[in-house]
Amino acid sequence: MKKIAVIGGSGFYEFPELGRNESVSQMTRFSDTPIELRRAVLTGRSVFFMPRHGSAHHCPPHKINYRANIDALAALGVDAIIAVNAVGGISDACAPGNIVLPDQIVDYTWGREGTFFDEFEDEMCHVDFSYPLQSSFRKQMFDCLGREGLKVISNGVYGCMQGPRLETAAEIQKLQRDGCDLVGMTMMPEAVLAREKNISYLSICVVCNWAAGICSTKNTAEENDSQVAPLSVDDMKAVLEEKITKVRTALISALTLV
Repeated sequence: MKKIAVIGGSGFYEFPELGRNESVSQMTRFSDTPIELRRAVLTGRSVFFMPRHGSAHHCPPHKINYRANIDALAALGVDAIIAVNAVGGISDACAPGNIVLPDQIVDYTWGREGTFFDEFEDEMCHVDFSYPLQSSFRKQMFDCLGREGLKVISNGVYGCMQGPRLETAAEIQKLQRDGCDLVGMTMMPEAVLAREKNISYLSICVVCNWAAGICSTKNTAEENDSQVAPLSVDDMKAVLEEKITKVRTALISALTLV
């Protein structure tokens, strides 16, 4: 029976819906300190929970030890990851409050430790990453999110930026031209490291805001100012708080169905 890990993003630091659970510490060669997780059993299946930024959101996106996190999950025998990511919306369908299950990634990050294959040994280790977000949980997750009254989009392109600052309007225009529907900071190298460990990876993206400058095209016709109000972190948090509880409930429903 598969072991599953849920990786919580911004606003998702605890998972009380798991019910009875225990603390698990896993050492990895990529960290001097153990990786701390929670483990529960749902319908006979081990489910691990890992808050990506730490329980107090102390680690910014570019400083997360992605290799240690994924290596720890692999060592625990995890077969599938369901990750939750807070994102900005770029395309019309990806409005604040909507949930997107993206199927493609464009990586704009730099300087992150993005592979387990630091040296080639017997052969070159180039993993196929053509379709980065394949998962047997996609349909169940889509259905369970919908049953919670959430508007869910079943595909999209996630543009992963370096952070921790938010993007300029010109950068978002570039992402839009590149075909990105969403912008975030944490899916890479997390997703490719999972692929290198042969762990399936599905992302649930909670759209918290329109990306920089995009809101100018979504405003009412009578709003003619070329300048757009700065993005509000408080507004983003409010959307997350409203949606994350439903996402957690949907996760439990999906995990007990498979």
